[in-house]
Amino acid sequence: MTKSHPPIWRVEVTVPLPAVEACETAMETVTDAVSWFLEDPAADETDERTRWRLEGFAKTPIDRAALDAALALATAAIGVEPPQVTVEQVPDTDWVAANLRDFPPIAAGRFFIHGSHFAGRPPAGKIALQIDAGTAFGSGEHATTYGCLLALDRLLRRRHFHRPLDLGCGSGILGLAIAKASGVKVLAADIDPVSVRVAAANARRNGAGARFRSLPSDGYRSRGIARRRPYDLIVANILARPLAAMAADLAKHLTGDGVAVLSGLLTRQERLVLAAHRMQGLSLQARFRVNGWSTLVLGRSPRARI
Repeated sequence: MTKSHPPIWRVEVTVPLPAVEACETAMETVTDAVSWFLEDPAADETDERTRWRLEGFAKTPIDRAALDAALALATAAIGVEPPQVTVEQVPDTDWVAANLRDFPPIAAGRFFIHGSHFAGRPPAGKIALQIDAGTAFGSGEHATTYGCLLALDRLLRRRHFHRPLDLGCGSGILGLAIAKASGVKVLAADIDPVSVRVAAANARRNGAGARFRSLPSDGYRSRGIARRRPYDLIVANILARPLAAMAADLAKHLTGDGVAVLSGLLTRQERLVLAAHRMQGLSLQARFRVNGWSTLVLGRSPRARI
């Protein structure tokens, strides 16, 4: 008997760079999640003529009239033509099985990320992490997670950290990478209770349960985070605007010679995030750019340079 899965509707538009944020906001009114992708991965993501593909997904049928109206208002406000819109119902698919099939092992520096379906042997000298694509963000395949893993690989080769924090941990992949590479205890936090549970389960699955604790927290607000501060390494793979909004909190929770690894931002959003953190006395130490996405390494002292 074929198993039926809840229907999903997909919306797609392609727009030039100046219209991306406005159209994202419009699409969020009728969808549950929106993602951006460069149409041409080789294109200059800072060029206003560069085309971006926006994809939105919803668990209920799309209100096409409301979507068209929202896009028309959004694009009129910035003086561009409304985009052509594609709306379709995604075929009934076992998405968990599909994700497992489509998620090949990933090597990022010395980290080797694979799903439970991987039957091979991790390459010699690599630190293996078993992370299945699922309900919590972070399986290594997205450019932001990949950039963070590259940054952590380089940082952890040059310095030993004693008190790391993985904020917005999702699946726990970044905190687990730190725990397995350095052997220290890592505190991880996420606003989503599902992610907190998934991260804890992944820690046990990877033999790092004793060195990894996950807890729910809205930003830095939980008592558990406040109790353990300051941190000499903070990793936050979130989004550009929340990162900028939390710059002062990050500075309060970071040691004088601490390092912050920030991601979840497009390359063109670097200035927004950097400006907010420079106001708190933090400066750029390194950057990693992958497919139009950026990972920034920030610190107060020359020791943080990598």
